Amino acid sequence: MATNENLPPNVIRQLAKELKNLDESPPEGINVIVNDDDFTTIFADIEGPAGTPYENGVFRMKLLLSRDFPQSPPKGFFLTKIFHPNIATSGEICVNTLKKDWNPGLGLRHVLLVVRCLLIEPFPESALNEQAGKMLLENYEEYARHARLYTGIHALKSKNKSKTGAISESTTALNVDKSSTASSENTPSVPPAVSTSTASRAFGTSLQDQNPTVSDPADIGAAAARKKDGPMASKAPLDKKKMDARKKSLKRL
Repeated sequence: MATNENLPPNVIRQLAKELKNLDESPPEGINVIVNDDDFTTIFADIEGPAGTPYENGVFRMKLLLSRDFPQSPPKGFFLTKIFHPNIATSGEICVNTLKKDWNPGLGLRHVLLVVRCLLIEPFPESALNEQAGKMLLENYEEYARHARLYTGIHALKSKNKSKTGAISESTTALNVDKSSTASSENTPSVPPAVSTSTASRAFGTSLQDQNPTVSDPADIGAAAARKKDGPMASKAPLDKKKMDARKKSLKRL
């Protein structure tokens, strides 16, 4: 495991000074993550510059320092996926400052600023991502669309991610409600009184015996009407017979 032991003491002192300065006075749009136990791997979060396809994104990168740093330049990698001509699909960064233009006097601040500037002004002529480089030269709008798509998927700021998550949760809840509603609409619903009445007719049983507490208002009204009209209908013929019999008796007298 790489530690500060891999670096000469004078380099550790110089790096400690630089990292403290970066922590107290960070460059615009760059936040350096310091690990006091290991200066050989330096992480930084870079905000996508405004007016570029990387706007509203935060891209994490790392610098790997070799044992003979600063005689040799650090190696830079993007850990966040990004569509850029000078950044390989593996995340390796191609910039002259980290290659032929390296100078041992250059500090970490300068390196980080150069990498962020690369997001503003790519160099398609020295592309590591050939597709992005060709697209940038031939059709900028298509290149920008791809870059924005990668930014939206992989590099959204935390607050934007939380909003997206809230929308997703709301959408999920909405879909669940819709599916529940659709399920209830597609499932036939039969009132208890109707189904019991149907069963009563099928088995010849009484509705009142089967379900005395659950009744349809229409059935109650019909039953009341039958109860009210039934005795009158049966009583009328009896009264008529009695009247006829009395009339016959009177005639005999």
